[in-house]
Amino acid sequence: MMSILAEATGGMVGTLGMIIWLVVLFAIMYFLMIRPQKKEQKRKDLMLSEVAAGDTVLTTSGFYGTIIDIEDDTVIVEFGNNKNCRIPMQKAAIADVEKAGSAE
Repeated sequence: MMSILAEATGGMVGTLGMIIWLVVLFAIMYFLMIRPQKKEQKRKDLMLSEVAAGDTVLTTSGFYGTIIDIEDDTVIVEFGNNKNCRIPMQKAAIADVEKAGSAE
């Protein structure tokens, strides 16, 4: 009778230990993977919401240009020195923004 009771409590301790390890692993995954991704997404959303005409932008394809016009989720970006290359693109294609008045 005692051996059956000892096996039952040993099995419960093993199961409880497994559950605790799973919770710890999910917590580690959250703090190392999910949370930083959410912070980066919030930063990018804030950056895209503050973009204005005249800002210099870096696109995800590596081109630098100046924003000429903004419509909902589309921007018109002017590339090059001759000011003749104007391309409409999605706001999501903007990787970085430098405000018009800021100097390095």
